[in-house]
Amino acid sequence: MSVPPQPPPPPHPAAPGLRAGTLTTADISFFVVSAAAPLTVMAGVAPIAIMLGGIGAPAGYLLAGITLTVFAVGFTTMSRHVGHGGGFYAYITRGLGRPAGMGAALLAMLGYNGMEIGVYGLLGSASQDTALALFGVEIPWLPVSLAGLVLIWYLGYRSIDFGAKVLGVLLVAETGILLLLAGGVLLDGGASGLTLDSFAPANVAVPGMAAVLACAFAAFTGFESTAIYRREARDPRRTIPRATFIAVAFLGLFYAFIVWTVIQAYGSDKVVQAATDDAGGLFFAAITTYVGGWAADLMHVLIVSSVIASLLAFHNAINRYTLSLTEEGLLPPVLGRIHPRHRSPYLAGAAQTAVGAVVVAGFALAGADPYTQLLLWVNTPGMIGLMALQLLAAAAVLCYFRRARHQEGVWRTVVAPVAAIALLGAALALVTANVELFSGAGIGTNIVLVSLVPAVFVLGVALALRLRRTRPEVYARFAAEPEGETPAAREPATR
Repeated sequence: MSVPPQPPPPPHPAAPGLRAGTLTTADISFFVVSAAAPLTVMAGVAPIAIMLGGIGAPAGYLLAGITLTVFAVGFTTMSRHVGHGGGFYAYITRGLGRPAGMGAALLAMLGYNGMEIGVYGLLGSASQDTALALFGVEIPWLPVSLAGLVLIWYLGYRSIDFGAKVLGVLLVAETGILLLLAGGVLLDGGASGLTLDSFAPANVAVPGMAAVLACAFAAFTGFESTAIYRREARDPRRTIPRATFIAVAFLGLFYAFIVWTVIQAYGSDKVVQAATDDAGGLFFAAITTYVGGWAADLMHVLIVSSVIASLLAFHNAINRYTLSLTEEGLLPPVLGRIHPRHRSPYLAGAAQTAVGAVVVAGFALAGADPYTQLLLWVNTPGMIGLMALQLLAAAAVLCYFRRARHQEGVWRTVVAPVAAIALLGAALALVTANVELFSGAGIGTNIVLVSLVPAVFVLGVALALRLRRTRPEVYARFAAEPEGETPAAREPATR
């Protein structure tokens, strides 16, 4: 008796992907600007820039913004020619080849993880300061940092549009308190009348401006992460360039304006001494004088929320890098699972949270200070790594357009990339030469922290060369254009 043929099994449902077409220009801008943590940068770092560079400090932030705008010209032009969601490493692969691209991929993981994990120390430290200032009580930093890890994991676990809404609220709050301070100073006319002395050439061309520029470039860290959200953006060829330019322009102008208003609050002749006497209290004293004590209390609270916003922005960026590298075959496939409801790379987020918990707990067990050691030592190689990626990306843009057939102008494909290479190279040299400003450490520790960046890049290059011999199929598809993408230019195969 013959057995009737069985119907074929029903096809497996397609694996869920990221929530495509979700993020607007404003959403991506919120992610990028939140990563920079404007309130924390202003209240925590700008006083040091004033102390070292004098009243010309606002010009340093403008110069950094102009430099990164020049970089963004080539970066955003290339975003129309690269459909891959791997951000920096995809761009660098296109222009400089797969070995450099894999080196960049590992460097991106170091950079973004370093920028996030170190900030959990700042979360604990800022929460301690806020509790002491508002309630007169001392709280341990470790439970706060661990609670922050759980909170950031949950926010990253939820959908990307949910995270964008959270960041939007937090960003409006932290920029709002700074604008409130600025408004109070401007309405009152400052300590001795409003002047533009900060932008006079004699006050800009001072020996301390090198240190100011180093602080200023560090304040933009993470702005380039717009490209990471390509798969979730609406019309990415338009959204990503717009968000990038909006973020750079906003940060450059906003930083310069706020630092200038604080200088007006104290007066050009007294602000440097005030920053030297109490750098940490400079902004709080100013807002108390010009707005009221209640505003200073609110600023303490909003610094904590500013840190949380920065953590969430970097967490989401890391998750998407992890997802891309999983799809490349460089990380375990399990990390590439997408939540069926929230459409988030939730296991990548869980893994990143676990790594953060290990590092935070390790520093705590060693008796390290959450600010001067956990934050500064972990952030420093992260910041330098991201700046190195910017420099490599600028070089990749130049090399890519020299080979590819395209209809882009000379300004976008030659002049701007060459200028960006020169300016970013100088910026990276400034930051490295002034690394003690960021690490607060001695020569030996600084050598280790800086050396991590080239070491990780070389490790990635070595991995690429090994894969080319042992797993050529993985090597060949690294940073390949996804199906359905139609690049705006044609080029020879990536090396």
